[in-house]
Amino acid sequence: MNHTKLMNANDAVMQIHDNSTIVVGGAGGGLAEPTSLLKALEDRFLNTSFPRDLTFVHITGVGDRKEGGMCHVAHEGLVKRDIGGHWDYLPRMAKLASENKIEAYNLPQGVLSQLFREIAANRPGLFTHVGLKTFVDPRIEGGKLNSKTTKDLVHVIDIAGQEKLFYEVFPVDIAFLRGTTADEDGNITMEEEAAIFENLAIAQAVRNKGGKVFVQVKRLASRGTLHPKNVKIPGILVDGIIVCPEQSQTVASNYNPAYSGEIKIPLQKIQPLPFDERKVIAMRAALEIPSEGVINLGVGISGSVGVVATEMGLQNEFVFAVEQGVIGGVPAGGIEFGASTNPLAIIDTPSQFDFFDGGGIDLACLGIAQVDGNGNVNVSKIGDRIIGCGGFINIAQNAKQIIFCGTFTAGGLEVEISDGQLIIIKEGKHKKFVNKVDQITFSGEYARETGQKVMFITERAVFEIGDQGLILTEIAPGVIIEKDILAHMDFMPQISSELREMNQILFQQYIVRKVTNKV
Repeated sequence: MNHTKLMNANDAVMQIHDNSTIVVGGAGGGLAEPTSLLKALEDRFLNTSFPRDLTFVHITGVGDRKEGGMCHVAHEGLVKRDIGGHWDYLPRMAKLASENKIEAYNLPQGVLSQLFREIAANRPGLFTHVGLKTFVDPRIEGGKLNSKTTKDLVHVIDIAGQEKLFYEVFPVDIAFLRGTTADEDGNITMEEEAAIFENLAIAQAVRNKGGKVFVQVKRLASRGTLHPKNVKIPGILVDGIIVCPEQSQTVASNYNPAYSGEIKIPLQKIQPLPFDERKVIAMRAALEIPSEGVINLGVGISGSVGVVATEMGLQNEFVFAVEQGVIGGVPAGGIEFGASTNPLAIIDTPSQFDFFDGGGIDLACLGIAQVDGNGNVNVSKIGDRIIGCGGFINIAQNAKQIIFCGTFTAGGLEVEISDGQLIIIKEGKHKKFVNKVDQITFSGEYARETGQKVMFITERAVFEIGDQGLILTEIAPGVIIEKDILAHMDFMPQISSELREMNQILFQQYIVRKVTNKV
């Protein structure tokens, strides 16, 4: 038995040297977040000013949108570079990037997830179509978030006459990961986690590059007592075990057994959404759900489609798939995004993105911050605020059908739904339909080239992408096109010759079960 694998977090971070690259596992909301290691590294730096000039890699956003997660290590001097799939969960790090104090990249979550298998296998990088004609395309921004960031990590190449992007591998020295149980040899299980993530690929990559893998767990078991099929990180890859009995499943749940698959709870316990404009949008999107389809949901309004579909009695007609590797059940919203209640299966994240990238999603419902007349969508950067793309690019670019969900305007919008009609009480301060998006997270041009079906659903209007740009296809009852729609757009959409009213069921203050999915 190797006794040296059991250590505290302070012992682990003392093994980190200047200019190292640290890969942080887990996801936002505290999902599999190695919190004790992040805090220990912060304490060492604040007390000694070392180590310095580190590069951090996080495949999604590790944090709580406040001061937790990777905000613990967001200090000038400690950080030289950050390569992240999502940034909104770590506002302190995003602030360093927006102020040009660190080098900063935003690459698609799926690309980063799969890239660790390339690093582990000593391959040169990842070749993929994912990201073409979006801001990660080097002909646009190359995923660089500020002027301090100059090195190209993404390249355009031609493979057998097809245009692809090539994402370079990079050195990795340290892994911060989390599981539930470790045995004395370092074998790690994840029975209380809501997802498996990229833990195996990360551990293999760091081990094969001569680095060190540190894993935070909740408890310690005797050697040889863990079932081999439950081991997600073999002990041969693990250098240090940090036992943290107080670790919570998420920042909002100490432990929810319906997230880990230990039990299934009655779906009737899920709280119905209030009847407002957000629910109207979610219901309209739910009407598009194909029978027996594989569905992916984003955050915000689009994340509510699952709850609304359950209210509408549609939950047995499709299966949700979440990018973190969860299949089936009802995806959690808000800060716990990435978990699902009553999942059917939980697989590793790189494999989930293999399925997504190949067209496995029948319908994806995602959010919108800005849309332009060409059908380009921005959700990743608004002005100086860095949000990040997360899995958005992988999903939006490859789903057979994509629905973008959001209110028509933002910032103070007030509406009333009365007598089956939508009444605009107060218009939002900010337009979402603009001449030019701040960043291209979804390319309308690429969608037209691939023949993808794309819809934009708001509380008052529905648009589709046509050959010449956006086409207005539906309006809410009670809405006047010129006053309530066109007056609040920076561009003129085409108006369909078959323009119709949105389904009346959307504006009734009750839910009809087993509704048709045809409008």
